Amino acid sequence: MPKVSVVIPAYNAMIYLPDTLASVLQQTFTDFEVFIINDGSTDNIKQWATQIVDPRVKLISQQNQGVSAARNTGIAHSTGEFVAFLDADDLWKPTKLEKQVHCLEDNSAVGLVYTWTAFIDQSGKFTGILLANHVEGNVWEQIVVLDMISTGSSPMVRRNCFDTVGLFDPNIRGGEDRDMWSRIAAHYPFKVVKEPLTLYRRHSSNTTKNSNKMLQELRLVIEKTFQSAPIELLYLRTRSYGWMNIFAAWSSLLDESNLNQAMHYRQQAILHYPQLRYTSIYIRLSLAIAITYSFGTQGYARLQRMTHRLRRLMLDVAT
Repeated sequence: MPKVSVVIPAYNAMIYLPDTLASVLQQTFTDFEVFIINDGSTDNIKQWATQIVDPRVKLISQQNQGVSAARNTGIAHSTGEFVAFLDADDLWKPTKLEKQVHCLEDNSAVGLVYTWTAFIDQSGKFTGILLANHVEGNVWEQIVVLDMISTGSSPMVRRNCFDTVGLFDPNIRGGEDRDMWSRIAAHYPFKVVKEPLTLYRRHSSNTTKNSNKMLQELRLVIEKTFQSAPIELLYLRTRSYGWMNIFAAWSSLLDESNLNQAMHYRQQAILHYPQLRYTSIYIRLSLAIAITYSFGTQGYARLQRMTHRLRRLMLDVAT
């Protein structure tokens, strides 16, 4: 039995999937199995899979049912003690599995360990955005307000956690990650590997780039989460809606170039959670909106590219 089961849901993802799989096969930790779940793809994934010679990799095909059902299929076939999820367009740094396995082995009570995440563009280059969070331990109160994991490709989960909390909810499409991590956090402590070992690819087909759709999905997750929350913790619900609108504002501005919509979501964020106006992310958002209002989308984009180049330069110097 392998130590780790890697689950990769794939739907018409052949433009990125070969590189994604390569990043798994290049791991320094090698005691794993890989399940690529073909979720009703119409591309050449089946023909490509016949050329894979590594016996650890298996393709499982099913009718299109969504990412939650695809992950559930992978979990059902998994035999490893730990399960790691990887979206078909993301990448892992070579030491990701090794460091997460060591973390779970050294902390027997921990149910989930996540890593920091670096954003890459379509060609795999670092964009300058790094999600680095230090929150660990009993994180339920934090994760239901502000999902510190942010991507489904980061966590490694102890397999028996799913016996306790159940599988991914196939009725949720867009907030299924947050729903699952919140459910696990209600029963198990978390740990974090404080290195950017997960590479999240930003491209035109990302589901997170449709802010209106994401808001509707996250609303379902928030309401489901707080339906069974203790009464004394229900005050966190409005904070959750506040942060949800902050990120919708950023998405509207950066991904959809919709200034009016960004301003609307920013106002909604403050109505839900007024203290947000004192956070650095709100201040940066307001500055970005002001620059876009004064100099247009292209003006802000030029400033953003300059900032990202400086961040990449600083990261290169630091490493």
